Amino acid sequence: MKIAAIIPVKTFSNAKTRLDLPPQKVEDLCKVMLEEILYTISISPQIEKTIIVTKEKKAIEIGEKFNTVIIIDEKEESVNDAVALADKYLLDNDFHASIVFPQDIPYIKTQDIDFMLNYKAPPNFAIIVPSRRFDGTNALVRMPVDLMKTHYDEDSYKIHMSTAKEHTLNVAMVFVKRIMWDVDNNEDLKFLLEQKEKPEIAEKIRKILDSK
Repeated sequence: MKIAAIIPVKTFSNAKTRLDLPPQKVEDLCKVMLEEILYTISISPQIEKTIIVTKEKKAIEIGEKFNTVIIIDEKEESVNDAVALADKYLLDNDFHASIVFPQDIPYIKTQDIDFMLNYKAPPNFAIIVPSRRFDGTNALVRMPVDLMKTHYDEDSYKIHMSTAKEHTLNVAMVFVKRIMWDVDNNEDLKFLLEQKEKPEIAEKIRKILDSK
């Protein structure tokens, strides 16, 4: 089974506005988080290819280090449009399934991906990992790739659950704590730094926050 990861990446200058950080710190934080998730995915034996959809030059540079497919999203209108661009590429290249990840889950580990995919049930299925507050979707697995359209930025977890059930009986909601830990606001960032999962990444983030 050919499985690809899709990561939509917003222009860093437009990202993480709720963190209320200076632009340079936001950019540095985005780079650390993106590089870490790309590294983790790159060593996952279950994921054959990673697709980044972005127009952010620094994200493209990071993606090239990990041999990702880069799709340029010049309009950057929405996450859903970005995913649709990736879906077209995957359908054209005969991928069987995809996993949409955000770029801001830096504590993800390869065993989290394995655990999540234990729930796959071909020939068609959806797997959904919610965010920590159950208001977003931090992993969305679809087989086939075009099983359903995505509904990010709209209380997406609940909508993805209901939409998936309209298209397949094989729908699994899976709790994977490190995938559920995203960074949308200062509370999330504080929570992340309190965890003991990846000390080296936590230290990089602290250095960014403490820099002048």
